[in-house]
Amino acid sequence: MAVPGASRRSRVALLGVVAATSLLLAACASGTTEEPAEGESASYGEISVQYSWIKNEEFTGEFYAYENGYYDEAGFDDVIGISGPDTGVAKLLSGTVQVALSDSASIGAAIAEQDAPLKIIGATFQKNPFTILSLADGGNIATPEDLIGKTIGVQDSNASVFAALLNANGISPDQVTVVPVDFDPTPLMNGEVDGFMAYLTNEALTVELAGYDITNLPYAENGVPFVAETFSVTDQYLAENKDLLKAFLIAEIKGWTHAFTESTEDSVALITKYYDQAAETGDGLEAVFGSLDPEKTGLGLEATKLLISTEDTEANGLFTITDELKEQTVASLAAAGWDVTVDELFDTTIIDEIYAEFPELKAYLP
Repeated sequence: MAVPGASRRSRVALLGVVAATSLLLAACASGTTEEPAEGESASYGEISVQYSWIKNEEFTGEFYAYENGYYDEAGFDDVIGISGPDTGVAKLLSGTVQVALSDSASIGAAIAEQDAPLKIIGATFQKNPFTILSLADGGNIATPEDLIGKTIGVQDSNASVFAALLNANGISPDQVTVVPVDFDPTPLMNGEVDGFMAYLTNEALTVELAGYDITNLPYAENGVPFVAETFSVTDQYLAENKDLLKAFLIAEIKGWTHAFTESTEDSVALITKYYDQAAETGDGLEAVFGSLDPEKTGLGLEATKLLISTEDTEANGLFTITDELKEQTVASLAAAGWDVTVDELFDTTIIDEIYAEFPELKAYLP
C-alpha cells in the first residue's frame, strides 16, 4: 500500500513546458481587476491558485488563510486552491490559474527553453528541499565526495538537478552510477541503491519512520541552493494586477504566520481537514494516497518550517528573496543547463513594497 505522500512528484519536472509554446499567446487571457474607488473596499472576485502537490502540510499557511478569513479580508470572493501534482506552468500560460505555487527550476526551465513570460514574485521555501537520502548503515552519503562510486536512484524528471549537484561539486557523471527510480523509496530500503534523490519533507521522513537510520545530503547546503514553492505568475498578470497580488500575498503572510505560531497538533488537525475535503471531492491524488499519517504530517510540518524560516526571512519577512539568493538560484539553474538572468526569473517588487508599508508583518515567529 502506498504511503500517503510517498510517491513524490518532481518539483523540477518540465510539466507543461512542452505545451508552453502553444500556450504563450493564451497568457493574454489573464483578466484584469478594476481598482476600487477612494473609500471603497477592494473586491478582487475569484482567483485560482495551483498547488504543486497534494493538500498536505506544505500548504498549512494557505489553510490558515482560509480558516481565519484572511482571503476574505483581502477582498476575494474565493481563492480556489487546486491540488497537484502540477508545476502550474501550462496553466499559468493558458490563464487557467492566476497564481502557481511552483519552483524556480520549473519556472526557470520554461523561461530558458520556451521563452515563457513568467515571473517569481516571492518564495515560501528559502532552501532547496531536495536531498540525496541514504541509509546510515548503507551508502551513508554525508558529503558530495561520498557520491563517488555509489549507485544513486534518480527520477528521470530530476536528472538535470542531480547533474547540477555533481557539476557544482566537481564530480564527473562517470564517477557515479545513476539508475532510474520512481518516487517510492523502497529501492533504497531494499538495498538496491546506495542513495536516493528525495525530499527532506517527504521520503526522508517515510524511510526514517519505517525504522531506518538515515543520512541526508541536502542540495541547499552542497552547492545547489534555490528557492521553491514559489509564487509564480505571468508577466502580463503581474503588470495588470499588482494590487490584487499585493492583497493576496498579505493574506498568505498572515496565514503562514499562524502556521508558525499555532501548535503542531492544531495545525495537523487543520491540514487533515483540508486534505480530507480534497479526498472527498477527488480534486487531486489525496483519495489515492489514503488517510494522512498524523505523525508524519507533524514531522513534515516542522521540516517544512526549516525550509521556510531563515535568518534572512526573520530580518526581511516571509517570502522575501535576497539578492544573494536570487543569484544563487540562477547559478544553480545554470549548473542544471537552464540559463536565465535574475531579472528574467524574479520580480519581488510587490513583496518588498508590502514590508516597507507594513513592517509589522515581518514578525512571524512566536
